[in-house]
Amino acid sequence: MAAFMQLGPRRKVYQPRRDQASPSYHAEFRFMEENVTWMAEHFLFENSETRGGALSNKQRMEVFLRYIGDPGFQVGVGKDMGIHQCTVSRTFANVLEQVVEKASIWIQFPTDPDDIQKAKDSWLEKCNFPCAIGALDCTHILIQKPGHHGDEYVCRKGVPTLNVQATCDAGERFTSVSAEWPGSVHDSRIWKNSPVGRFMSNSRSDALLLGDEGYGIAPWLMTPFKDPATPEQRSYNKVHKKERVIIERCFGQVKRRFPILQGRVRVQLEKIPKVILACFILHNVSKYLQDPEDFPEFRDWVNEDDDDDENEDNQNRIRRRGQDRQREIAAILHDLQD
Repeated sequence: MAAFMQLGPRRKVYQPRRDQASPSYHAEFRFMEENVTWMAEHFLFENSETRGGALSNKQRMEVFLRYIGDPGFQVGVGKDMGIHQCTVSRTFANVLEQVVEKASIWIQFPTDPDDIQKAKDSWLEKCNFPCAIGALDCTHILIQKPGHHGDEYVCRKGVPTLNVQATCDAGERFTSVSAEWPGSVHDSRIWKNSPVGRFMSNSRSDALLLGDEGYGIAPWLMTPFKDPATPEQRSYNKVHKKERVIIERCFGQVKRRFPILQGRVRVQLEKIPKVILACFILHNVSKYLQDPEDFPEFRDWVNEDDDDDENEDNQNRIRRRGQDRQREIAAILHDLQD
């Protein structure tokens, strides 16, 4: 008679986890260690998992930050931190949901009269544009081309993106974020259909935002003069350009802190807006915690200007030269006929 071995439950073997305390902690997790501890306590619910290999809340926050701070893959993050890729995936998804649940705490657009007045006063403490409460712009985030309606996501640079609209205040904190629009959609359309755009157009306040020439001017949205002809108009444009650039600085800061926004975001399309929103929330958290911003520069080529003004000037010069030669040839032909 054959003999059978009695097999008990298979013992789970945990990978050795690397000690995260190192001089490169800020580079790897994008925040100082004490701030990561604070964020874990603020954002994450009490962890009910009690088994031997369970991650602490701080470790869960580190997994999340490691992933959005590295444009690589979850497998690589798992190897670096001594956990399986499945654990990285579950932890990332869970922490993502808990961070975005507190979006209304960290990203607030001033809507009541007192908050609007505070925003105007805050702007004038650092800037000069009267009645301004913030700056407005859009930025493109690279994604993988969706299989369904993929061409709708291709922006003017010929690559698939999401076109993300945001506003910010004088303290370089985001006050609104809209991250669900395909890259082919124009900035002005996003603005007109956004909650902030509708609020500003219906508000009885004299508050205004600063936007670039891609937007239509309105009493609540100031854009630059296209062809400034007077000293007043040139002064206006100089101040407008200097102060509107605050929103571009915010975009640069959030992308430098979270490099997942620099390359193609490798998560499911329906989750990407939440990933973007979480990064913008944590940008505001970094301002609150005064976390250092010592991250390397990068070339944001998707959002670089196409030098349309320079090209237009060049085309105008060519056109004028062509017209001059046209008149010269016309005179020669006229003389030949006499």
